[in-house]
Amino acid sequence: MAAGLRKRGRAGPAARAVGLCGQWLRRAWQERRLLLLEPRYTLKVAACLCLAEVGITFWVIHRVAYTEIDWKAYMAEVEGVINGTYDYTQLRGDTGPLVYPAGFVYIFMGLYYATGRGTDIRMAQHIFAVLYLATLLLVFLIYHQTCKVPPFVFFFMCCASYRVHSIFVLRLFNDPVAMVLLFLSINLLLAQRWSWGCCCFSLAVSVKMNVLLFAPGLLFLLLRQFGLRGALPKLGICAVLQVVLGLPFLLENPVGYVSRSFDLGRQFLFRWTVNWRFLPEALFLHRAFHLALLTAHLTLLLLFALCRWHRTGESILSLLKDPSKRKVPLQPLTPNQIVSALFTSNFIGICFSRSLHYQFYVWYFHTLPYLLWATPARWLTHLLRLLVLGLIELSWNTYPSTSCSSGALHMCHAVILLQLWLGPQPFPKTIQHSKKAH
Repeated sequence: MAAGLRKRGRAGPAARAVGLCGQWLRRAWQERRLLLLEPRYTLKVAACLCLAEVGITFWVIHRVAYTEIDWKAYMAEVEGVINGTYDYTQLRGDTGPLVYPAGFVYIFMGLYYATGRGTDIRMAQHIFAVLYLATLLLVFLIYHQTCKVPPFVFFFMCCASYRVHSIFVLRLFNDPVAMVLLFLSINLLLAQRWSWGCCCFSLAVSVKMNVLLFAPGLLFLLLRQFGLRGALPKLGICAVLQVVLGLPFLLENPVGYVSRSFDLGRQFLFRWTVNWRFLPEALFLHRAFHLALLTAHLTLLLLFALCRWHRTGESILSLLKDPSKRKVPLQPLTPNQIVSALFTSNFIGICFSRSLHYQFYVWYFHTLPYLLWATPARWLTHLLRLLVLGLIELSWNTYPSTSCSSGALHMCHAVILLQLWLGPQPFPKTIQHSKKAH
């Protein structure tokens, strides 16, 4: 009998552990709906998805064939700098002249040496896989702080996107490098590290100029937070960093450097366009069409700034004043206000871009869940939002693009813009107190 008691005594802790484990599993099963729908579980779901992405990315690298597009051209361009050529008009690769700022040169020079002068493609793919996981981590940290997007959406944001995996680890474009620096910048802004955030923003611009699409939103936030006098030092950081990075090339040929690396009038080839395939090529290339897009872009930015972002009842010029001297005291910026202004500014630029090529998808792919879910609208259910995400993914995976895929992409963009305009705004309307009320 004593032996039996001892046996039951030994079995007791194990039985309790099994019981606790069973209770935890039952609770997790019962709360599975909350786990998928409640933004407070973002980090837990993100941890699982990042672990899954390690396996998915490894599988893609080793099972899907690498496609050479721009990597050799990048290596040839930085090799010219290594060999002592600092005149941007003399730097070329297989696909044409060097058209990216100096930050691109320095970063890809590091990759040039890390990959045996650009010959070790597998090493480059693994480096870009780490870059992809770092991008996901930074994006998840942003979504955790905004607490707006249900976690089930993140599966479609990472694991389900073939095109984004391809851009990172099968094509080795420079766009992901610029975007990881941009998301680092946003995390620093959310942490109220404005100077460091502006520094990283400028670094991202120095890799690829598309990051400037976020600039109108950043300018608005700086003016709202600091006024013109306080914003100037932050803007000065951005400008000085560009000069310092480009100094070797500016000293050699300043006009050549600026005209090549910041060429706003660059012409795109019609055969690569994703968003304007339904247009005649002559219209696509016409300067009047480009001017119309620029006008629409600036007009919509102004409308959002006046009607959606600046809602204090004062003139927009009040942003130039020191915050302490404004008639309506402003509350500190919230994470949603920061992210909304930046993501919306970039998205408006995407909608009216002269052309979108396949690698440009990463310019806004990771922002789409926020743009769709951050402003709840009764007419746009979870199912319809997922349908919009699916159609956008399908449009970017259609190669070559067709009139239907381009039309579907614009239709989805219009739905998102409509939701951003009609939905509840992260910037609440503030009404000035009258003298009588005082």
